[in-house]
Amino acid sequence: MAIPADVLPPGTRLDTFTIESVLGGGGFSIVYLATPDDGPKAVVIKEYMPSSMATRNENMSVIPAAEQHKDRFAHGRRLFFQEASTLTTLKHPNIVNVINFFRDNGTVYMVMEYEEGVNMQAYIKKHKGNLSEPFLKAVFLPLLDGLQMIHSKGLLHLDIKPSNIHLRTGANPLLLDFGAVHEMMQTRQFQPNQVITPGFSPIEQLDPGGYVGPWTDIYAIGATMRACLEGVSPPSSPERREKDNLRPAANAFKKNYSSHLLEAVDWAMEVDPMLRPQSVDKLIEALNGKKLQEKKSLFRF
Repeated sequence: MAIPADVLPPGTRLDTFTIESVLGGGGFSIVYLATPDDGPKAVVIKEYMPSSMATRNENMSVIPAAEQHKDRFAHGRRLFFQEASTLTTLKHPNIVNVINFFRDNGTVYMVMEYEEGVNMQAYIKKHKGNLSEPFLKAVFLPLLDGLQMIHSKGLLHLDIKPSNIHLRTGANPLLLDFGAVHEMMQTRQFQPNQVITPGFSPIEQLDPGGYVGPWTDIYAIGATMRACLEGVSPPSSPERREKDNLRPAANAFKKNYSSHLLEAVDWAMEVDPMLRPQSVDKLIEALNGKKLQEKKSLFRF
């Protein structure tokens, strides 16, 4: 694991927590393992630290790396704070549990429960795909239940992919990283700061004027399931729109999986958003073997 630059050293105090070690990080944050003052149970602390436009000074404060980054840094910090605030209201056994958030060192921190397990992306790589149908149902039906709750609150995740799924004992999944979460009414049109992951982000997330909705998260779920079958990320949605060479799962994997599961994956991964399931409950029905009755959506732009 590559250790991000400018990390806080072990022993650093943050609010009522002590940093124990660095767990990892990405382009916009660093993740630490920490212990609280009031007990031995470890927590995960996520720090807003955008490496491309921020640095840490001698007082451990996170500051813009240059004057031209000042506005973007402040905007990102506000969004991170909003993400933390939103997540404290989303309580579901298959959604990461944010228990606290606070400002310190010129930035924002999010405190989450620590749970043992393995990242799904690493699990897929280890097994080279070929994950069993019972495993897929054990993981994705609970995830879809959590996603249904998110959508019922008028929110979209917009960054579902294997690396944002944590597998606990018994393949009990946990949906992570809500950095791209937005209210549905604010995401009806393309947002230039949206998170895009090739292979998992559908075409409407990349198209100027594209309409996003529950069907957008559903595509990402379908692509994640496809990665579990094949062991690699699917082609990007612009590639598929230009020339779709992706062999339907119903043909490619029919020897090892039920037809209804494979048809559900293909349905979720339709390039045209109007041809996908328009709600999570429709995809759940398909995965449970009910007839795919919504082959063509009534949704209109």
